[in-house]
Amino acid sequence: MSIQVRELNYIYSKGLPDQSVALKDVSFEIGDGEFVGIIGHTGSGKSTLLQHLDGLLKPTSGTVVINGTEITAPGVNIMEVRRRTGLVFQYPEYQLFEETVEKDVAFGPANLGLDEEETAERVREAIGLVRMDYDEVRKKSPFDLSGGEKRRIAIAGVIAMKPDVLILDEPTAGLDPKAHKDILEMIEKVHDHENNITILVSHKMDDIARLADKVLVMEDGCLVMNGTPEEIFSQRDKLDSMGLNIPEAALLAAELRERGLPVREGIMTIEQAEEEIASLIGERR
Repeated sequence: MSIQVRELNYIYSKGLPDQSVALKDVSFEIGDGEFVGIIGHTGSGKSTLLQHLDGLLKPTSGTVVINGTEITAPGVNIMEVRRRTGLVFQYPEYQLFEETVEKDVAFGPANLGLDEEETAERVREAIGLVRMDYDEVRKKSPFDLSGGEKRRIAIAGVIAMKPDVLILDEPTAGLDPKAHKDILEMIEKVHDHENNITILVSHKMDDIARLADKVLVMEDGCLVMNGTPEEIFSQRDKLDSMGLNIPEAALLAAELRERGLPVREGIMTIEQAEEEIASLIGERR
């Protein structure tokens, strides 16, 4: 499984007085099993880009190729594309509608034409992957769950379709710190279990630094940076000019270096910072 985006352009309301350019010559590749983070300020083109990867928008020009198939080419079965690409919008819990958790998670796989046995197996597995007890929640109304639990069940409905590409647009938006942590750990678990391509959009740089293999930075509809978390977050001045932060751990490490401490470059996560500080304390004893 791979994704190739080539010279992608998109114009909203093309030809009308209020037309606006949302994407400008965006090109990148994503390899099999990669976890990709996308960052950028509001209006930078992130959500528009995601909708092209799921075939919800057709490019003004350019191509999107998923596993060798140009998904906007004439004659392509777009429903088949969407079966292989799962898109989780912000606040997906607003799309819950069935009377029980089990039925809600089953909706997607059932519409793939799977038989009852296969559907039931996928529902049980998906609920387990989002770290909930199947037997405990299956008969509950999804509307009786907490906010974080609703979010997980909504994501389980997408996971149950077993997409080759899982796309999550701000999946922790509006959640309290515990629910935020639970959702991130769940996303990491699902990625490790399914070995799919996972694409995460987030304003939280610490989350991107911890989870992503590759980071794409969008600004004014353009892809302006593309690299590993270390490569991207080491360019603090450039990110500052775009109104973007670096992870808290990287900021702490930079401040310690400014104070003369021999803290190594490349620290991106709290765990790495803790390990480095403990090592420095040990050397000074």
